[in-house]
Amino acid sequence: MLTLDRETTSPPSYSILNDSIKETFTAIDRFEWQAVDEILEMREQQLYREAGYQSFEEYCQKELSSWGGYRRINQLLGAKKVRDTADELGEHIKNERQARSLLRLVKEPEKLKAAVAIALQDNPSPSESDFAVAANKVLPRLPLQKTEEPMVPQIQEPIVHQTQEPVVPQPATVTVTSPTHPRHGQSGTISADPPNQRQQIVTFEDGSRELVNNTDLSPLSNETIDSFTAERTYPKEYAEAIAQLKEQYQQELERLEQDLRIGLLSEATTKAEQQVQEQLTTLQNLFQQQKKENIQLQQRISQLEGLRQLELENQRLQRRIQELENAVEERPAQEWNNTFTKQATKALNKNVKRSLYRAIDLRSLAEEPPKENATECLRLMGIALGNLATAMNNTQALQAAALILGSEPTPSAIAYRAEQLQLLPQAVSDVRAVLSKPGCSWWDYLEVAQEYEVIKADYWAELTPQETELIAVLEQAESSLITEPMVPDETSADPGSSDGEVIELGSIVAHADIYCALYNAKGEVIEDMGDEVWVAWEHWRDKPKKTDRYFKDELRFWQETNQ
Repeated sequence: MLTLDRETTSPPSYSILNDSIKETFTAIDRFEWQAVDEILEMREQQLYREAGYQSFEEYCQKELSSWGGYRRINQLLGAKKVRDTADELGEHIKNERQARSLLRLVKEPEKLKAAVAIALQDNPSPSESDFAVAANKVLPRLPLQKTEEPMVPQIQEPIVHQTQEPVVPQPATVTVTSPTHPRHGQSGTISADPPNQRQQIVTFEDGSRELVNNTDLSPLSNETIDSFTAERTYPKEYAEAIAQLKEQYQQELERLEQDLRIGLLSEATTKAEQQVQEQLTTLQNLFQQQKKENIQLQQRISQLEGLRQLELENQRLQRRIQELENAVEERPAQEWNNTFTKQATKALNKNVKRSLYRAIDLRSLAEEPPKENATECLRLMGIALGNLATAMNNTQALQAAALILGSEPTPSAIAYRAEQLQLLPQAVSDVRAVLSKPGCSWWDYLEVAQEYEVIKADYWAELTPQETELIAVLEQAESSLITEPMVPDETSADPGSSDGEVIELGSIVAHADIYCALYNAKGEVIEDMGDEVWVAWEHWRDKPKKTDRYFKDELRFWQETNQ
């Protein structure tokens, strides 16, 4: 009969189990680096957004919280950065714990590689502590410098020994001595660290744990507690981490203090600039106001100066009026003649003579007659005598002026004659301009001569013999072309009448002389003086001189056939 023996398994040997453990940890490290690569891909390509996460940190906290969350992921990413920076030496860094002490050298690749090389010299398969020692050799940590402030107690740092292990406190027995405490008289043990300096966690005999004040416990037990809790020691790794945190905290405080100082300085500078700007604006406004006030004061001063000048002038005039009044009172009434005294008449005559002497030197003309253009000199002398006669009311001067100018001895006639003679230079100039044109005809001359018909004798005397001869030739040439029927019968009617009509006010007349330049001119009688009339000519409508005086026998009635 066959029977099956129970299979017996022998316990694994040390070598097999040891190799299995090492392979497992090696696989864990390998999978850890693989996970880091996948995490990098997730972060760089932002694939977490497909699941609705807004940030990589949120993804780590939600999805990877079981493996340490965002804090653990940062540690792994830092280890990956250390391994990549070390290049070919990075393969000796097996996990994140070994790379943790080298993370502060990642910004200096040469020092990082030197630290890894030093760790490999001491141990071909270096541990975390080997890498930490090598990093301290390459870049020693600076001791934390403490600054003592006044009135602030110094904090004693715990003494950390390289080989000292954390001390596990032995249970201390205490008794509640306070009569007011519910557990008065009961004893218990302290088996945990106190939460603060004033209380202890006490485990009583019934197994309950309560928080009891130090003042409620026995004095002997409190002294024991104080001696036990006075000094605490930490492992090496914790001590280094605490020192690093303190250093970071101190640096952060210094940075915040510097930022605060810079912020306060910039704020003070800004406020100072604003104050200076406000002061400048105020000064500018004050300057503008002062400038306006100065301008107003200057204007006021100018007005006052003008008033002062007017007052002085008024005083001077008042004194002059007073002098004149005194002078009038001293003269007898019989010496007045038409409101002019003899002295006033002399002064007026003197002023008139001075004005005349400026225009015409009568004395020089009396001493030596003019050699050239005597007619013009006589004309000017007549005008001067007319002005003198008008100013001085002198009849003899008026008659002399009328004799020279060839008019009646009345102020109006002399003024009218002077107005006519003022046209003489322009008339001579226009006539000579027409005669100098090539191919000049009688009608060209007649067109100009009609404008100055009233002073024909005057400008004719100014023309040269050659010019007068040329005018006569033009007139003869034009007369030879006129046929007999075109010449009106001079005996058909008496001058100055037509069919028994007499030229009077309002009659439309023309010149009776067929050879007159204004034979075809049309005019209207505007004043009847008996044998003479005043005529306003149409061709003089736009001229300064519009009228002239004629005898009635020099005129005839205007007829349409005469045009």
